[in-house]
Amino acid sequence: MARKKRERAPSPFSVRLSMLFYFLAFFLLFLKSWDFLALALAAGVPVMILFFSSFLPRRFGLDQPVMTLLHFLAALSVLILYRFDPERGLRQGVHYLIGLAVLCFFAIAVGRFPHRAVMTVLLTGLSLALLAAPLLLGREINGAKNWIFIGGVSFQPSEAIKPVLLLVLSHLLSERKRVLAAVFSALCLVLLMLQKDLGTAFLYYAVTLILFYLSTGSVLLVAGGAAAGVGAAFFGYRQFAHVRRRVAIWIDPWADPSGDGYQIVQGLIALANGGAWGVGLGLGNASVVPYYYNDFVFSVILNEFGAVFGLIVLCMYLAIVARGLMLARRARTAFDTLLAAGSACLIGLQTFVIIGGNIKLIPLTGVTLPFISYGGTSMLSSMAVLGLMAGIAARVDQSLGEDRRVANALEEAT
Repeated sequence: MARKKRERAPSPFSVRLSMLFYFLAFFLLFLKSWDFLALALAAGVPVMILFFSSFLPRRFGLDQPVMTLLHFLAALSVLILYRFDPERGLRQGVHYLIGLAVLCFFAIAVGRFPHRAVMTVLLTGLSLALLAAPLLLGREINGAKNWIFIGGVSFQPSEAIKPVLLLVLSHLLSERKRVLAAVFSALCLVLLMLQKDLGTAFLYYAVTLILFYLSTGSVLLVAGGAAAGVGAAFFGYRQFAHVRRRVAIWIDPWADPSGDGYQIVQGLIALANGGAWGVGLGLGNASVVPYYYNDFVFSVILNEFGAVFGLIVLCMYLAIVARGLMLARRARTAFDTLLAAGSACLIGLQTFVIIGGNIKLIPLTGVTLPFISYGGTSMLSSMAVLGLMAGIAARVDQSLGEDRRVANALEEAT
């Protein structure tokens, strides 16, 4: 039992270092503008990191090292957003607190549905209805019609459906219902293509291919799926003007630096100005980048904190992905294996797509950086996916605990 506690406990140094980082960061913002709310956050954010890093894992059996990384990334989101727009930063803090409740719900719910097959049918119908809703009720933004506006609240169904996609595919593939899984995925992709949301469609498609490979082991199937994906991407490029425009400005943003290429150009300038160590918190001007708070939030981080800090943030995401893949290897059932691997790959792919777009490695898409980009739908969706992973971690630990008890009982009997 002592060994288990050592494995699950986060390093006190990592928690204390996070607390010290955010105390100093918000205190610097206070000294810069004598904003007493920033002073309150300098005290409040470290206390919340300490509380949630200890209470949530102990109360809900969540994975403590992953939770420590999550708290750091979410607090970084609040810090960056508050630095440019205090109101937006505080709203992101509220999104995070709600997201913690969503994370705990999904962690507890994994594997505890009394009739998983019935829940899969209900979730399938709900997800397809939500994905179809923007086509009827949505408003087109930046070429894609993937948002629903109700009063003063905006909602992106394709983000909310990500954990449902993982649950449905993991169940169907674990039960060897591959045709149904393929049909469900195809319907989701068709709806996303009709919305012209190709960034999210890529994430859905890539995760689906990974799960099919894990469940079948067929390289030929994956190769065929990848070839079909390339064909679909070419079709999207030829069919949608905003996709052609994004590819053109990715290839040469300097051809129109004050027009279509303005966002990428300003993002690259912000990145270059940051250098290795950044210009300093509160001293950057990356807010001139359009959508700096979601699409280009990583450029803001690199501008104010530098490339070294950016690599540290990237390593945090890699650690979360690695933890998910380790859970997949240690899981006892096909459903748990597919769900843990799918959750880890979704977070990893989404991180790669948005960071790759920020540094001009790949064309920019409309996806968000998990746990950091501004937005309630994005935050809640990412927290739900991590909740699925946390639920699998608790189940794996429970199985290992039962194995230890059996082994101890046999040892005592002999």
